[in-house]
Amino acid sequence: MVKRAFVAPDPGRIRLRFATRAVLGIGLAVAVSGLAGHSLAGAVTGGLAALLALFTVTDPTVRGQAVTTALLPVAGLPVLAAAAELHDHPVVRDLAFLAVVGAGVYARRWGPRGHSLGVFAFMTFFAAQFLHATTGQLPELTAAVLLSVLTAAAVRFGLWCYERRLPPAAVPAVPGGTGLARVTTRQAVQATAGAGFALVVGQLVSGQRWYWAVGATWWIFVNTASRGETLVRGFRRVLGTVIGIGLGVLVVPLHGAALPTAVVVAVCVFGIFYTAAVSYTWMMLWVTVLTESLYGLLGVLSPGLLALRLGETAVGALGAWLAVLFVLPVTTHAVTDAWIQRALRCVHTCTAEATARLAGVPEAGPAPRVAELEQLLGRVRLSVAPLVHPLNPMLGRKRRARQVLALLDDCAREIRGLVAVAADPEASHDARLAAACWRVEAAVEALIEQEAGGTGEAGGTGEAARARETAGAEHITAGIARPATAGPARALTHLHGLERALAELAAPLRTPSGSPLVGA
Repeated sequence: MVKRAFVAPDPGRIRLRFATRAVLGIGLAVAVSGLAGHSLAGAVTGGLAALLALFTVTDPTVRGQAVTTALLPVAGLPVLAAAAELHDHPVVRDLAFLAVVGAGVYARRWGPRGHSLGVFAFMTFFAAQFLHATTGQLPELTAAVLLSVLTAAAVRFGLWCYERRLPPAAVPAVPGGTGLARVTTRQAVQATAGAGFALVVGQLVSGQRWYWAVGATWWIFVNTASRGETLVRGFRRVLGTVIGIGLGVLVVPLHGAALPTAVVVAVCVFGIFYTAAVSYTWMMLWVTVLTESLYGLLGVLSPGLLALRLGETAVGALGAWLAVLFVLPVTTHAVTDAWIQRALRCVHTCTAEATARLAGVPEAGPAPRVAELEQLLGRVRLSVAPLVHPLNPMLGRKRRARQVLALLDDCAREIRGLVAVAADPEASHDARLAAACWRVEAAVEALIEQEAGGTGEAGGTGEAARARETAGAEHITAGIARPATAGPARALTHLHGLERALAELAAPLRTPSGSPLVGA
């Protein structure tokens, strides 16, 4: 876990820049709130608004990110006003909170922008509970949100907009078998049911801090699409909370000394942004320490409060688990199968684009496809996570899942090498490249057909697939033996490596009846 968080590849230092800019943007937002004369509650609200503006906005273009950022107060301020107005009406407040949960998850059907606005609306209601906001505080809290979002936007789009020098981020659509509208509707129902359980049981545990349980349920449903993913994410949230509480006891000033707390908060913000993409456990560790620091500033931090936070987190995780197990459940197998097919099709598209570029087709652009492939492989890893989890007792499926991930990573490595060759202006086309590309296409189609009908119902790739593998081996030998210019020779090496990986994928994806790759 430590290696994944701190030694994970960071191409272009994107995660490092992302985290450093967050510390700068949130620090400036809090400073602006202080200069505006806001209270501690206003500064906390402003800091949270800046954090969300810098963390949750993930539109593929800078222009889209700017529009979404501008819309954040539109989504959040009415919710903040409602939460403050309902502060003394607990039953109506609770129903409103559940409505915000359902609407926030349902908004994900409108892509990254809907997701960002849903998160901002939910967290605004959550912050109102955290601060016990009342109508008398609304003017100050509203001003804090507006100033902080504006400050964060100035940092992100003015002072340090490194995204302008990057190609538009690829955002893979949800596979057709689990269409986005269907997924978001189901998740909205699940999240509302889970949050309802968390709210009721959380209030039985504590009438003051029950919202922690609802918050845990909400965040467990983020970036999950199956019951297996949700179960693993819930486990990681609890684990990160446990470790974070232990670390916080050692480093968080008990009575909220200003300077040490500011340093701890800055480190936590950096940790949240730097580790979020690679380890949910580590991200939750930093979130927990940050929360402890805020409670220290508010003067209420105590061992009993930390134990209560852990208990409420466990209640929220339990709510999420019960919801995905019994309310419109979707198996890990169905989701993983769809993402693997998408990744395999993207492998073929990348290959075709790179080969076309080598053939001199000017409009061929393999680089964006490579970015899309990386996104898709990230989704495959997320969906397979329940199988490779250390607590998974199904060792055979765990072994096959690890093999699939390793071979897909091999495919991605060969694709990156092929695209690098295609970008070389000295590289030229070779007739063998077209033949190799055709073989890759045939291998991908065979695997997709096998995935569609072979994960539990059919087995084997058949005589045609075995003939293709034999033909592929013959072409590998012939291709290496023939003299060629450097470009085609290197391209063929990557294509042959890709063929080998695709051929080896047939074995772990070919599973006997009753033993699908993922059957959780």
